[in-house]
Amino acid sequence: MSDIHHPGRRSVLTAGLASAAALGGSWLLTGCAGAEAAPVLPAAAAKGAPDRGGTLRIARPPASDAETLDPASSLSAYEYLGALYNRLVRIGTNGELAPDLAESWEPDAKARTWTFRLRKGVAFHNGRAFTSADAAYTLRHILDKATASPQAAVLAPLIDPAKLGTPDAHTLVVPLKSPNAEFPSLLTHYNCYVIPDGSAKSVGRTGIGTGPFKLESFAPAGPGRVTAYADHWAGRPVLDAIAFYSVADMSARSNALLAGQVDLLSQTNLDFPTARVVAASDRATIARVKNAQWYVLPMLTTEKPFTDVRVRQAMKLAYDPEHVVQVALQGAGTAGWDNPVPPSDPAYISAHPKHDPEQAKYLLKQAGHEGLAMDLYTSSYDPLFTPMALAYQDSAKRAGIRINVKTASADSYYTQIWMKKPLMATYWFTGRPVDQLFTQIFRSGSSYNETAWSDKGFDAVLDRARAELDDTKRRELYGEAQTLVIEKGGAMTPMFADRLVGISRKVRGYAEHGFEFDYLGIGLKGA
Repeated sequence: MSDIHHPGRRSVLTAGLASAAALGGSWLLTGCAGAEAAPVLPAAAAKGAPDRGGTLRIARPPASDAETLDPASSLSAYEYLGALYNRLVRIGTNGELAPDLAESWEPDAKARTWTFRLRKGVAFHNGRAFTSADAAYTLRHILDKATASPQAAVLAPLIDPAKLGTPDAHTLVVPLKSPNAEFPSLLTHYNCYVIPDGSAKSVGRTGIGTGPFKLESFAPAGPGRVTAYADHWAGRPVLDAIAFYSVADMSARSNALLAGQVDLLSQTNLDFPTARVVAASDRATIARVKNAQWYVLPMLTTEKPFTDVRVRQAMKLAYDPEHVVQVALQGAGTAGWDNPVPPSDPAYISAHPKHDPEQAKYLLKQAGHEGLAMDLYTSSYDPLFTPMALAYQDSAKRAGIRINVKTASADSYYTQIWMKKPLMATYWFTGRPVDQLFTQIFRSGSSYNETAWSDKGFDAVLDRARAELDDTKRRELYGEAQTLVIEKGGAMTPMFADRLVGISRKVRGYAEHGFEFDYLGIGLKGA
């Protein structure tokens, strides 16, 4: 799924702030003309230094009443997590690993034991000093079956929680069950924020971490507020506070921004017509984050006809990803060619089969599915789901494939449709390291394996890549893994979309990577 969101129905802002018609636009433009006619949107947020102080108001999609601030099991509270916590290791703006609570890390000669040197002088929001005991406890909490952490499936095959070592207050030793040259990258996931030792039962409510903000209030699926933590180890943030509001749908969030009631739309990729309206307004503009989301049409490989690899291959050959990018994104993105690894990743391979509707017809005939007809489920949960589905429908008909696009409720999309229907639309945030991407979403048995694809050869390539210490050889192995996903897997990846983020013209210092922004540096002009 898409870094799982479970929307609910609560909203603290009204949806009727402005006419939804003002943000209207056709789901699907005719041909590719829209990309040429569309005005150029801003490439980035406004530059310049923010003023110190002020409150940033963020509108976010609604979540379920079970929403929690426990990072290990959180499925929706991303904005809170980035403000309240730190990881041991993070992804830097250049896409490489960067220090966070760990200043450095190194493996033994076989990459079977990793040693992390932790920062000194770091305090939790309750004043308690951060030590290696907290780092070890965080990993054990993730691995505890009672936590039900999505990241457990990634880390459990590697870590025996009983063997974690803390030889001193600022050293964490992690022995692995098998060699893994990419292990630190697995700790960059948002489920891996560090929590205090012994806090599992309370942290979901208290939000006590080491981050630049501390919790003032939080209501699951509702409003909340964090305030600047003056004693943060990296310095006090620019802002005094951040206020969070849960707003029902994209139109309501966009209208709140246009009305000046909020300053930033989080977890909201604006469609192109809405983005043009926002960018043309006096109060708001667009920050464009290149290839920030990858969109998927998962085929459930345990359901007919997708149990047959020939059908899966035909579905991929039948459509033209370039057509989908032009129609669904009006050019604001990159063709995926069914490879989930983004072009910016060092391990990315550009080789792929070409669009070939005649070969698709041949494969379908061989598989006994000539003239295939399928339902493709979508919803208004994300504004690009339906344009992508309709663009696929239009392109695949050249191979004789008849696609019936069916719109499901946004509120229940990720409980009733995702991983339950044979063919549907979803998305993921980019920015996750390649090993984590493959392990979490494509490896046999993973709870996030949305196509239920199981391939022993693919799993074996991942194991070899993890154990390979030579960077060049390891990239080559990840290249093999990409080829297997493209040729045999159940995931169609039509496109990587630039995320079009709606922000107030007062916002300064907005710099996003993955699905996070710089909480220390972001601020407001005229705060």
